[in-house]
Amino acid sequence: MCGIVGYIGPREVFPILMKGLQRLEYRGYDSAGVALLNGASTFQIFKKKGKVSDLSTFVRGKKLKAHVGIGHTRWATHGPPSDTNAHPHLSGNGRLALVHNGIIENYESLKKALEQLGHRFVSDTDTEVLVHLIEELQQRENLSLEEAVRLALSKVVGAYAIVVMDKEDSDVLVAARKGSPLLVGIGDEEFFFASDGTPIVEYTRRVVYLADEQIAVVRRKTGLEIKTIENELLSPYIEQLEMKIESIEKGGYDYFMLKEIYEQPHTIADAMRGRIHAKEGWIRLGGVEEYANRLLQADRFIMVACGTSWHAALLGEYLFEGLARVPVEVEYASEFRYRNPILTERDVVLGLSQSGETADTLAALQLADERGALLYGIVNVVGSSIARLTDAGSYIHAGPEIGVASTKAFTGQVVLLTLMALSLGYKKGTIAKSYYHKLLNALENIPSKMEKLLAQCDEQVRYIAGEIKEASNALYLGRGHNFPIALEGALKLKEISYIHAEGYPAAEMKHGPIALIDKNMPVIVIATNKSAYEKIVSNVQEVKAREGRIIAVVTEGDQAISDLADYTIEIPETEELLTPLLSVIPLQLLSYHIAVLRGCNVDQPRNLAKSVTVE
Repeated sequence: MCGIVGYIGPREVFPILMKGLQRLEYRGYDSAGVALLNGASTFQIFKKKGKVSDLSTFVRGKKLKAHVGIGHTRWATHGPPSDTNAHPHLSGNGRLALVHNGIIENYESLKKALEQLGHRFVSDTDTEVLVHLIEELQQRENLSLEEAVRLALSKVVGAYAIVVMDKEDSDVLVAARKGSPLLVGIGDEEFFFASDGTPIVEYTRRVVYLADEQIAVVRRKTGLEIKTIENELLSPYIEQLEMKIESIEKGGYDYFMLKEIYEQPHTIADAMRGRIHAKEGWIRLGGVEEYANRLLQADRFIMVACGTSWHAALLGEYLFEGLARVPVEVEYASEFRYRNPILTERDVVLGLSQSGETADTLAALQLADERGALLYGIVNVVGSSIARLTDAGSYIHAGPEIGVASTKAFTGQVVLLTLMALSLGYKKGTIAKSYYHKLLNALENIPSKMEKLLAQCDEQVRYIAGEIKEASNALYLGRGHNFPIALEGALKLKEISYIHAEGYPAAEMKHGPIALIDKNMPVIVIATNKSAYEKIVSNVQEVKAREGRIIAVVTEGDQAISDLADYTIEIPETEELLTPLLSVIPLQLLSYHIAVLRGCNVDQPRNLAKSVTVE
């Protein structure tokens, strides 16, 4: 939630901040603002409700000469979107400016104490309380900015990523993080701060990922210094930013989501590259190899995730239980962390998150770590909090996913779960060697089949979208491995088109949802399961008898369901447990085209942000 960018160096800061905010806007787009310090002990503060483009229009024609500044794009938590609640926030004396991502949970008690000391607040935010607290400590104790920030953070409860500047010292920026991502980019006599690598990749690839309760101090003359909140000096660990500039641009597509849908043949090939060789018959996942004994001897796997990642985990349950014959529990991370779960050292807790920063998933893994379970992470962002916390793991290698509605990260997660389940099953001897090799070959062929599917189905899906775009509700049905795909298809439609949709196991339709079906109800049926084909035909007939509008995703050459359905979309034939990697594609496209036809902002749907770093 929210995006932060900061800069100190010889360049003009305003263009850097604005370009950075545009690239971070997928993290929040309720309001945006910048604070510039021109070296004359004067702040220039510009804040505007709405998108970064609104801020850009607002400042047009103003003189914006400065070489140090901070910027922020907001996803509202405390206080509604407004010019006043937008960041940056100023201290009461106007000396300090601060941007913040996260939630200060004890802000109300801090606010009351500060009000008793004479502080007055103009916004509804917890962030303004934090900058006033830093001001109070700085003035009362005559502290440096760095020391005032350090002491203030020792008094707050919650999550934060902050960057602070002091108009009485234009040669320093102070930043800190706990529970929300923040990195420092190191250039040639210049430094950058950002929530992720997208704002800084064109300037430098040398970065330091701040860990929880670390403070970064950047001074023009002496450079970067990293300390803990206990004031322990640390040596910065500089890493290379793994990102290409073209990966964060639309590349001719109207929306990032559409680009990311079409990238999937390449991204899942990247997820498999160096990890699978069908001809030689091997799978090599570094984390699996390193902890093979504990993984093979585990009593159970517990998968924790949120949103789309939870759907991938649910599919992982089918894969792990079917191939590796090990018990699996799939948990919403937000519930797991508060349920006092039973965990032992013989459990493996697997966390899935695109960003690697999802607050609930991270907290669930921290709880599992305290109970002695082995932690395994499947994330997309290198250097993320989950990647650092877990004992082992695998990166998706999908590249930046900018569209809020996840597409390529989902299929990347499914590929890695499939590789993991196959590897463990083969090592345990729970799948036949011939079937193992058959699945390896089928998996290696998925990228080319996905490419074929994308080439042949888009126009057809666009037509179907036009036929059902006015629907108020939709029902998605699937069985077995395609039940999680029904859930994912329904989520995508809700997220970006604002049509209410529900995913159900097809057999459960008769236990309630069938009451909703009429001639106005689109029913999307994923009907690629050979093992339950007759059952799915029966489900389709039941919908047909109630005049539901049937959109069926079927295997090439299907006849029975195609004769019953109003519309059919064919996917290439593959092994049944791999069909979700193909059947999800037309559902992603369907939600995309419906949203476009309804005039929705596909990449920035209302009320949503990409990376949920707060509860």
